[in-house]
Formats: sequence, C-alpha cells, structure tokens
Amino acid sequence: MAIRGPRPLVAGNWKMNGTTASLKEARLIAGMLKDVRLRCDVMICPPATLLRRLKGVLAGTPIKLGGQNCHWDASGAFTGEISAEMLKDAGCSAVIVGHSERRSGFGETDAVVRSKADAAHRAGIAAIICIGETLEQRKAGQAVDVVSRQLRESLPDGSASANTVIAYEPVWAIGTGLTPTPDEVGDIHSSIRGGLVAQLGEDGSQVRILYGGSVKPSNAPAFAAIPDVNGALVGGASLKAVDFIGIIKAYI
Repeated sequence: MAIRGPRPLVAGNWKMNGTTASLKEARLIAGMLKDVRLRCDVMICPPATLLRRLKGVLAGTPIKLGGQNCHWDASGAFTGEISAEMLKDAGCSAVIVGHSERRSGFGETDAVVRSKADAAHRAGIAAIICIGETLEQRKAGQAVDVVSRQLRESLPDGSASANTVIAYEPVWAIGTGLTPTPDEVGDIHSSIRGGLVAQLGEDGSQVRILYGGSVKPSNAPAFAAIPDVNGALVGGASLKAVDFIGIIKAYI
C-alpha cells in the first residue's frame, strides 16, 4: 500500500495476559518479520512481568518494547506502581496512558492521563495517549466533542510528534467485535488531526494517530486506507502471531 503521512505504528497491547510461555508468540512474530522490509514500526506492550524477558527475545529485531501504564512520579512510596523511568530502564521506548480500561475501571481523569504522559516525556519515552467515546456518547452525537476534549486536556505541554502518539479507541468497540464504519473513523481522525495542529502547530500534522478497537486481519486493510489513520493499537489479536502479522501486513 502507499504510505501517506507519518510512518505507521502497529502496537500490540497484551493487557493482563501472558506468562513466560507466551514469549513463543513473540518469537514467532520476530521470525515472521525477519528479512522483511518494514514500512511501519512494530511494538509489543506486554505485562510488566515480561518486559525484561521480552526485551531479550526482541534483541536484534526491529520490534520495539512498550509499557502498558505508568505512575506520574519518578519514584516514591507507591506500592505496586511502576514509573516511566523504570519502564525506560527495562528497555521500553513508549508507554500506553489513558486506555479506556484505566479511565473507566480505575477512575483516571484527563488530568491524570496528562500527568502520566508528562512523566513519559520526562523519562525520555513516548506517550501513547488513548482517547475515545462510549456508545452512549456516540448515540447522543457527542463523539467528536468528547474526543476533542480528551485530546485537549490529556496532551501535556512539550508534546510533539517525536514523543507523542494518539490512539483513538471507541470504548464500545474494544473487545466487543463491534467496529465503527470507515467513514466514522475518518471523521474522528480528521477531527483529532485538526486538534493536534491547533495545539502543536505544523508538527501536529506529523503526530501518529492510531485506530484501536476490535482490530483484526480482516478489517485492518480498510482502516489502514483511511486518511489520518497512521497505524493500529491492537488488543486481543496481538496475542497470536498469525493474527498480529496479518494486521501488520496492512501497513507493509
């Protein structure tokens, strides 16, 4: 396919899935991409328990390592938390912040997401900032307004194409098998692009905007063809090498 705009990124979010046995899928992904001339970046974001071991598996490959969440402070008395600096030390080049599961399940506000993205920048890794509307908000015609507000209030000062990725994930499409139409995705991504340019100036045109929400090999090409869709944030389909590779193929 002809690549337009920023270099695409296909990132796999394993969520709270995976043990040492799961590393075989990562080895298969690395093997399938060996000697392939990639026209996109590829990243895997495993649970924190696998970061170090996955770093070893991915050594010498073009696949990048990412974290799934971080605390806004660099260190401190926060039992069970992990800082962006720790993620960088473990080999991560990015971290997902503000995923809808964090926003809804853990009460994370735009202000919290902004502080976590700022922490990622402080540590020298990219922030993959997730935004997206609920089904109720979409039915009420509020999707663009909701996403625009989340973008505006979650994007910290100092954000740039070099340290920030936006992931649009309609909450109602995550893990449900439901997906918005290409026109619906295109409308939201166009709005996000406009918001990025308004906030960041010309550099906003180079920030990667990923689509996420029940992405699979069968629908990935349709999403990849939409203007201002610069890759995918993949959930369940990233746990199986054959499915993840099928999505990556939409961008190579």
